[in-house]
Amino acid sequence: MDLAGVIAATERGACDSTSIHRCLEQASVVVLTELAQWGWLMPVADRIPCVRRVLCASEARLSAPMLSWDGCSEETAPRRAGDIRRYDMAQTSQPSFDIPTRRLSFDAALSDLPKHFAADGDLIQSHLAAALSGVFPDGEDFFVASVRHYRDQITDPDLRRQVNGFIGQESMHGRTHRAFNERLAALGYPTKFTERRIQFLLRQQQRFMSPERQLALTAALEHFTATLAELTLRDERTRELLGHEAVRQLFVWHALEESEHKAVAFDVYRAVGGSEKLRVRVMRQVRVVFVASTALQVMIAVLADPASRRRGALKQSLQRFHRSPLWDRAVWQRLKDYDRYDFHPNDHDTVALVEEWRTMLFGESGELNDLLAGSAA
Repeated sequence: MDLAGVIAATERGACDSTSIHRCLEQASVVVLTELAQWGWLMPVADRIPCVRRVLCASEARLSAPMLSWDGCSEETAPRRAGDIRRYDMAQTSQPSFDIPTRRLSFDAALSDLPKHFAADGDLIQSHLAAALSGVFPDGEDFFVASVRHYRDQITDPDLRRQVNGFIGQESMHGRTHRAFNERLAALGYPTKFTERRIQFLLRQQQRFMSPERQLALTAALEHFTATLAELTLRDERTRELLGHEAVRQLFVWHALEESEHKAVAFDVYRAVGGSEKLRVRVMRQVRVVFVASTALQVMIAVLADPASRRRGALKQSLQRFHRSPLWDRAVWQRLKDYDRYDFHPNDHDTVALVEEWRTMLFGESGELNDLLAGSAA
């Protein structure tokens, strides 16, 4: 019986005084089933105790895919997407996964970097890479601070170890991109202005936002970087667009490590009881603000570049950018996937991809071994 059927039965008097409780129970099960079909069951049950009690009482009547709790005792329910309490289970999604800190220097390799370093001297691709690099240093510092704030609350030793790896990797990313930005600024890119702007904006966030919201912002932006990282590692066309070999190596190394620690901030957020409603709301805001601000920043930088006034240069660059893998609808869908209440970064399995690139970059004859600190190169 659907919800309309229950209402009709009540109207025609089928629910008499002796069976009213059964009709109400049936109605509650139908309502919960409707909520489950629309993906609203877990968030509602997590936040409204009476709904949670009805759900537990009606557990046997709901189909298994709709009911994703481990039980209805106070100790175990719920443990999925809407949970706003701390886990009493392993807090990391990949307990045995190692997140190493690698110290690399690209200074010598970038010494001969041309102004328009992207493939075919492309204007927009060069400025897009520069714009992203300008955001990274203070962005990475913000990520580190938001995760470190909760480090002492993590009880799972595996997740604590991964948090330390996350902090090490992100710190190296910030340091390396600052050096890259110095080189870009010398070539005429507005990377230092971008750094100052991002630093100011993030300081305001730290001043006025709660630690929980800062961590939610970090988890959302980590999904952005993980999505772009996977695209970089999987798609040869994306790597080719970066042009200059040292720039390609820098972004591929960054992409590998973003893939290695892509779930850490998310796992910390879940482990300390972060709100699912807040997590999703922050991501919806980030998708609009980050994409729009980056597009505006690139547009202004391109138009200020004298090379954009060469006949046909801007038109050709726009045509190439429109064919870029970044325009693929699948990229936007992957970003929107974060909005699911049962989402987890490891839903998109990149373990084999990470292992492949670890070997290619840092294996016995790895491409980047000579750039590691202490190498004999």
